[in-house]
Amino acid sequence: MTTLRRVRVDDHLELQARTDDGEWRASDSTALGGGTFAPEWEWANAQRHLADSDHLLPFQPLSFRDFMLYEKHTVDASRGLVRRFHPGQHRVTSAYESVTGRPFPLFKPNALFHRQPMYYMSNHLTFVPTGTPIRPPAYTTALDYELEIGFVLAAPLLDATPEEALAAVGAFVLLNDFSARDVQRAEMASGFGPQKSKHFANSMSATAVTADEIAPRVAALTGTVAINGSTVSTVSSAGMRWSIGEVLAHASRSERLLPGELFGTGTLPGGSGMETGHWLRAGDTLTLTLDGIGEVEHTVIDR
Repeated sequence: MTTLRRVRVDDHLELQARTDDGEWRASDSTALGGGTFAPEWEWANAQRHLADSDHLLPFQPLSFRDFMLYEKHTVDASRGLVRRFHPGQHRVTSAYESVTGRPFPLFKPNALFHRQPMYYMSNHLTFVPTGTPIRPPAYTTALDYELEIGFVLAAPLLDATPEEALAAVGAFVLLNDFSARDVQRAEMASGFGPQKSKHFANSMSATAVTADEIAPRVAALTGTVAINGSTVSTVSSAGMRWSIGEVLAHASRSERLLPGELFGTGTLPGGSGMETGHWLRAGDTLTLTLDGIGEVEHTVIDR
């Protein structure tokens, strides 16, 4: 197991690995895809991040694909969306579920969910490090978070088998996908997928952990969601519809994937406010943890 972080040292950025004695020493970036951006751009981006946080991203993703791997999250989030924004429909769906003991049919994922891994392309350039204050977009009154597992390629893939794909993963991070829920439903109904509801901000843990440690137990991770220091939800990575190897193999079908590209599992069940009813407001401090990987913390500030 190797834990990695990136720091500013004098006039350059340095990737460091934590040794067994707890010291941090310079390391190569192979597990995180190697260098993908010009050093001058990386330095300027790091300066912007350090203006708002004491931390840096462990790496800058080359791209970001976010999967939807948890049916339970989909059902619970759909129920929460209706509960907040459509109270009349909520009464009808609640009555149906009470009588039948089953989820309301439209809360369940599309049939494609069971035929192949589903994902959307998000904005890899709006990632911010933990500690960054978050100002909600001007167009939303329903800021939400999503606790996810992220994984980055260390090697290229093309038409890979699931076994080959999993072997190409270099490291894992905690991902947080900020979301504007009042905007998201209309965008999803457009058929084009999420746009302004998702692209304004994402974050990841300041640390990444190499795949040799996380991959064997990626379906048995646990984590927490806390708001203002109080735990409001615990999460587990159990119950993925598709394995990490299977989703990457699917993404690599007739499409070359490159080192440094980032992927997310989608929200772990219980990892969003839309599921639990714990929405974010100005002044709140959000803390997400993923055991053995890292954490993110953000304070929501007024617009």
